[in-house]
Amino acid sequence: MKIRNNFLSYVIALHVILTALAYLLLAYNKYFFFGIQLLVIISLFVTYRLYRDFIKPLEILAAGVEAIRDQDFSCTIIKTGNEEPDRLIEVYNRMIERLRLERRIQQEQHYFLERLINAASIGVVILDLDANIYLLNPAAEKILGRNSAEVAGRPLWPLVQGPLACLSDMKTGESRVVHLDGIRIYRCYKSQFQDRGFPRQFILLEELTEEIVEIQKKAYEKVIRAMSHEVNNSVGAINSILHSILDYKGQLKDRDAREYQEIINIAIERNTGLGRFMANYAEVVKIPPPQKRKYDLHDLLRSLQVLMQKECNSRNIDWRSEYCAEAFEIEMDVNQMEQVLINIAKNAVEAIERHGSIIVKTSTSPRILRFIDSGCGLGKDSATQLFTPFYTSKKAGQGIGLTLIREILTNHGFAYDLKANIENKTEFRIIFDQ
Repeated sequence: MKIRNNFLSYVIALHVILTALAYLLLAYNKYFFFGIQLLVIISLFVTYRLYRDFIKPLEILAAGVEAIRDQDFSCTIIKTGNEEPDRLIEVYNRMIERLRLERRIQQEQHYFLERLINAASIGVVILDLDANIYLLNPAAEKILGRNSAEVAGRPLWPLVQGPLACLSDMKTGESRVVHLDGIRIYRCYKSQFQDRGFPRQFILLEELTEEIVEIQKKAYEKVIRAMSHEVNNSVGAINSILHSILDYKGQLKDRDAREYQEIINIAIERNTGLGRFMANYAEVVKIPPPQKRKYDLHDLLRSLQVLMQKECNSRNIDWRSEYCAEAFEIEMDVNQMEQVLINIAKNAVEAIERHGSIIVKTSTSPRILRFIDSGCGLGKDSATQLFTPFYTSKKAGQGIGLTLIREILTNHGFAYDLKANIENKTEFRIIFDQ
């Protein structure tokens, strides 16, 4: 310390001078010599007390400053017994205690926030000051298909494609709803927080699929029940009246009677067709809970191939099976799962129309079933609306097939998706292991 060195230099110089003067006076008056020596001893004692009361506390405080510089807030200073330095030491100790408390609170809050982010089902993407990726929580890693350690420090825009490409264009405070694979629905929200006085952005990815599907299901169940009730009542009454009217054909001439009967039969047939049309919708509402039992999916797929073979041959579609070597036993409702596979296969055939291929694959670890077709592919609008209830891109379609598939697979707890693969072919996947 500069103050200590200056103080010691001054004290040493002063006492050397006093000692030298004492020796000069020894030849003239020995009493002056002993008096000066006594003064030097008293001065050394006083100097020591001053050093202890003033310089030592400064050294202790200097050590405390070094501890603060090293961010070590565990050290406190023992009081010296001197009132003035002890007041300074007391202030220092209170400051250290406050810093230690603040640091502990900050660490606990940081630990809690880190645990909360990692455990959250909402995807969290935190950006750094340069708007590059700083952190993805596990939910965001799953949604984006990226590992946080691999993408840290990289820009966001090359890593998000398709519907999620909007994440790089969103402004602070903006919220958007994004559809992925026609199945998963996410609300994306961009905001910011202050970090050391600078704004940093983050993005929240909240999945709304279950909530929206549940709302849709309740809505269309209510509508279908009401429509089915009214249509069935009307169809039954109208058909009864039409059959009664047929009794009057005997009052007509033969030629008029035949034409009369033909017209009435057409009306009855169209009326019955309307009833069947509504019955198809009602089937979606009436799906019972699955009665699960263990069954080899390969056996079900072989039966499906036999069922679809004639249709595929007539359209010149090549059906190829690529099954894993071991048995593929799944806990499922066999009848419902058969209905799912038939609908997937029919959609693939209709998408190809003529001259193409359908590949059916199974794989383990995890257990996945894939239907890959070389059809017309998924349009941009269709890709986001695929599993919307009763949506269809077919001219004569009712949009029931995919809705039925969604309901059955959801009831079974199986994950699924429908998208274009890396070969730009349409691929329907059912993931049995979660």
